[in-house]
Amino acid sequence: MILTEDASDRKRHIEEKLQQEQETLSFIRESLEKSDQLTKNMVSILSSFESRLMQLENSIIPVHKQTENLQRLQDNVEKTLSCLDHVISYYHVAKDTEKIIKEGPAGRLEEYLNCMAKIQKAVEYFQDNNPDSPELNRVKFLFEKGKESLESEFRNLLTRHCKAVPPVIILDLIAGDDEIETAEDPALNLLPENILQDLTCISMWLVEYGRNLDFMNVYYQIRSNQLDRTIKGLKEHFRKNSSSSGVLYSPAIQNKRKDTPSKKAIKRPGHDHELRGKHLSDTLNEKHGPAVGKEDILDSEIDSYIHCVSAFVKLAQIEYQLLTGIIPEHHQKKTFDSLIQEALDGLMVEGESIVSTARRAIMRHDYSAVLTIFPILKHLKQMKQEFDQVLQGTAASTKNKLPVLITSMETTGAKALEEFADSIKNDPDKEYNMPKDGTVHELTSNAILFLQQLLDFQETASAMLASQETGSSTSTYNFEFSRRLLSNYICKILGNLQLNLHSKAKVYEDTALGAVFLLNNFNYILKSLEKSELIQLVAVTQKNADKTYKGHIDEQLHIYQRSWGKVTSPINESNMPAIQPGTKLKDKERQAIKDRFKAFNDGLEELCKIQKSWAIPDKEQRDKIRRAQKENVTGVYSNFWQKYANVPFTKNTEKYIKYRVEQVEDMIEKLFDTSA
Repeated sequence: MILTEDASDRKRHIEEKLQQEQETLSFIRESLEKSDQLTKNMVSILSSFESRLMQLENSIIPVHKQTENLQRLQDNVEKTLSCLDHVISYYHVAKDTEKIIKEGPAGRLEEYLNCMAKIQKAVEYFQDNNPDSPELNRVKFLFEKGKESLESEFRNLLTRHCKAVPPVIILDLIAGDDEIETAEDPALNLLPENILQDLTCISMWLVEYGRNLDFMNVYYQIRSNQLDRTIKGLKEHFRKNSSSSGVLYSPAIQNKRKDTPSKKAIKRPGHDHELRGKHLSDTLNEKHGPAVGKEDILDSEIDSYIHCVSAFVKLAQIEYQLLTGIIPEHHQKKTFDSLIQEALDGLMVEGESIVSTARRAIMRHDYSAVLTIFPILKHLKQMKQEFDQVLQGTAASTKNKLPVLITSMETTGAKALEEFADSIKNDPDKEYNMPKDGTVHELTSNAILFLQQLLDFQETASAMLASQETGSSTSTYNFEFSRRLLSNYICKILGNLQLNLHSKAKVYEDTALGAVFLLNNFNYILKSLEKSELIQLVAVTQKNADKTYKGHIDEQLHIYQRSWGKVTSPINESNMPAIQPGTKLKDKERQAIKDRFKAFNDGLEELCKIQKSWAIPDKEQRDKIRRAQKENVTGVYSNFWQKYANVPFTKNTEKYIKYRVEQVEDMIEKLFDTSA
């Protein structure tokens, strides 16, 4: 019973579910039918829309193509009109620009160059499109005339604005004093800025369009003349002011340099014949002006040349900077080479003239003239590096000009140094040339003065000596080698001088005067060496040169003192007869005493009279000799006088006992003093 109910429920449940499924299936079937209907409707609409689109396309495409053709036709018309206008404009170029071209570019360079650009384009057009057109000849004529006007304007601008730089500005430029306050550096303002811009524009146009490089010749000729006039103006400035005292700077520089040591003068050894009873230095001051350290200056010609060399280097540097903005790069070096030739040649010719003058002086045995070469040569060597930098890229012949001049000066200087040493050795012993008072010989003063000049030019002199020995400059040697070369040369001069002085001393008949002569000369040499760096240079080769000269001086002092033997020998104790106190003198003894007093008196008077006119300029040596003679003579005379002054050897005492010891000292004190 229970099973039957379960089956009945399950059946009922299945039937209900089946009923639901049937209803769902029916709903789906209805939905599909609706969907099919909608699809059919959509397809119908799309088919209708496609049909209409095809109709629209068939209508629009022909219109579009027709519009596109019309647009193209319009563009072609516009381009044709534009080309016609462009072509027609070329036919008007000559008329539009002729007036401006004839009037020239002065004052309106930019407008003028614009016109030239139009003419250039017209020429190119007619050459390409209508070479037989009369318009081509017309625009060609205008172009050539315009080019000539630009070249002329280039020349005129340079000519009008190229002025020689004033000497005072050059001197300021050379001085390079950072303390000088100026609104701008006038040396760099060789051309006004606007003129420089115009020249640059013209240059660029002539190179690019003018196909003409003649303007570069114009440039270097005008600038070369300006550079040469500037250098010559500086020379003239020195010439006019050659009498002024001091190196010629501009007022601005001069005010800044009150505490700056001036350059040393080239002292020329003189002929010091008359050095009677005074210091040699006093005489030299009279002959050569104040001593070194005051206001010594270089000789005007030397100073002028040195400043002109420095000016050339500075101006050449500025000229090259100026040139680079105007001349095309691949033409700059050649143009610069041509530009500096006239001024450089002038400096080289003047340098060779100085060398030739020195050579002629050397042939006349005037070796002081070579001193003009030393400061110049020293300066040229100092400037050589800057010279080489400035001349970099120029022709080999241009670069070699300075080295050739330096070599010429070194060769001449070396010859002068060699011949000067020989002249010291071979100076003749002429009696009329000897100082009669035994003072310093002019050969000694000349030799020392000459050597003192070498102190300011040690490297230069060493280079000369090295070139003489090895044929090359001392630049390849170290400092010690150079110093030893110069020391050897100085010692050679001093050795030759010493030998010659000994020979000259033999000219004097009086051996004592010869000794005074050698004493004076050796003392002068020693003092001169000690007062300068010469003693240090000599010491490189001769360690005890000062002691050697002091030994020579002492030796001559002893020789001189022997001349007083004729005074002291007669009254020497060993030459006197033995006299017993309280005994009556024999006639022979009285006569011996008389003879001794007379010999002493005569000898003293004779020597004092003669030696009074002799000279010992050095006060220290003069006092030393007087002291030594007082001790020597008065010592012997005092003993003699004390022993025999009160002995009754004569009735005429005043005839024989003429001088007291104090009087003898006074007489010796007046030796070497012509005013006494």
